[in-house]
Amino acid sequence: MTDRSPRERRSGGTGLCAPPVRHGLVLTAAVLVCCAVVLALCWASWSGVRDQLTGLTARAVGTVTETEVGGVADTVRVRWQPAGGAERVLDVRLGGSVPPVGSRTEVAYDPADPTRATVPGSAAIVDGNRALTDAFCVAVVAIAVLVLGGVRWWFAAAAVRRRPRRIAARRVRIQSGLLSRSWLETEHEPQRWVPVHFDPLLVTLPAPTTVTFLGDPLRDSWVGAEIDGRRIYPAGRVRTSEPRGRRVDNPMRPDADTARRARRATLGRHLLLDAALVAPAPLVGLFWAYLDGGGLSSWAGATAIAAVVGLWTGAYRGSDPS
Repeated sequence: MTDRSPRERRSGGTGLCAPPVRHGLVLTAAVLVCCAVVLALCWASWSGVRDQLTGLTARAVGTVTETEVGGVADTVRVRWQPAGGAERVLDVRLGGSVPPVGSRTEVAYDPADPTRATVPGSAAIVDGNRALTDAFCVAVVAIAVLVLGGVRWWFAAAAVRRRPRRIAARRVRIQSGLLSRSWLETEHEPQRWVPVHFDPLLVTLPAPTTVTFLGDPLRDSWVGAEIDGRRIYPAGRVRTSEPRGRRVDNPMRPDADTARRARRATLGRHLLLDAALVAPAPLVGLFWAYLDGGGLSSWAGATAIAAVVGLWTGAYRGSDPS
């Protein structure tokens, strides 16, 4: 292990330049930017609806006299009379089911201008409620990403400050579904598997070798490591059973091809390989559009957020691009 100055020991020698930190910050920022854009669109939609509904404080009762007005299936004609005024006819597009002819419905109108009126279930009201619901869900996603990411990095930062312990181990890469992760597997019984965030140094680690663990894998739930003076951050809790998935072991002696793969493991390549985690996003968007009833705009917004959250999940769980 290389010698470092006291300042480097306090900072871990990497700080914000550590690959997992940069990976996590970039994708957290991407999620927040995407959420901010969708929130702005939701707010714009709600503002337009709010302008239409502002001032509709008076109430009256009307009767549906005709459906499919003008050949439009979701448009109805309502005959109603404002307080102290003449009988009026209101053609309004609905955002849900169409009531039968003869049904009575409440009419909300502007007492200063009875031409401005609407009924419950109108497209304007439904669109406004949808915009508010979408905005709330997007805000929940943004807050969840910040909270979960903050908690994960708090545990990781605390783990790499534990007392070191040198143990024989090997680095293995395990592919499970769309996600590939690096693990440090201890050599002797009882074995432990320590999930770690990816660092190019892991690719060139001989198998087996003596690893300086920061913490005790036999006792602690969160354990980091230090390799060549560089801190390796934990990406989850220590496991007592081998993770499921396709396993790839490091070679006993790193060669030129191993060094080349380590050099290629840049942040750009990491993001490119994590793009596989975006694959479910269109289906998530389709499911949300079905629940929300918002059509193409709801699908596009949900797909975009699901895509960046998928990428962020790779950073959160410690994806391996090697």
